[in-house]
Amino acid sequence: MSKKIFITGTGTDVGKTYISGLIVKKLKEGGKNAAYYKAAMSGNERRADGSLIPGDGLFVKRMAEISQPLEDMCPYVYETAVSPHLASRLEGNPVKMEVVRERFLKVCSRYDYITMEGSGGICCPICYDEAKIQLEDVIRQLELASIIVADAGLGTINSVVLTAEYMRGRKLPVKGIIFNHFHPGNVMEEDNLRMCEDMTGLPVLACVQDGGELHMDLEALTSLYE
Repeated sequence: MSKKIFITGTGTDVGKTYISGLIVKKLKEGGKNAAYYKAAMSGNERRADGSLIPGDGLFVKRMAEISQPLEDMCPYVYETAVSPHLASRLEGNPVKMEVVRERFLKVCSRYDYITMEGSGGICCPICYDEAKIQLEDVIRQLELASIIVADAGLGTINSVVLTAEYMRGRKLPVKGIIFNHFHPGNVMEEDNLRMCEDMTGLPVLACVQDGGELHMDLEALTSLYE
């Protein structure tokens, strides 16, 4: 039976895709049959034939060197770099929960470890007009536990605590926090880690430097998947 985890973030551009790529890469290098999935991607470029490239999927595929086809990674791909609910309002093809679930289960039937990435932060709406679908609805429907990705720098205490408390209030299980853009020896960032752990009760699972690797034991990583 496949095992899954959801990667959410404290906001846009904190590095969810980069961290997802490192996680899938670690699993693949450890001999695991690993895959990537995302319900909706915005801000994508087009091929010469006009079709959209799922950019986050392509990034993870190249970083992790996995053979998973791009077309299996994301059912909803948009060109406009805005929240998926607005992108679909502008471009059409709104997100449908049954499609997200069906495509996710298809990936689960073919791979043992599925890393699913969210769009933006935890409160990001992925559909709003035809149906009200938030990321938390997807997490709940697919019965996923999450990892929170956060920037290690200034302001992260507030954003991490707010994200953790929101998810706790919605009864969305969280395994821990991964900090991105981390600078070892930086007094403020080191303190941010301690404060976030203390104020949320969540463990810091790893700290990733710019362009760095995921320094995490494979067994510890796989134990997060359910």
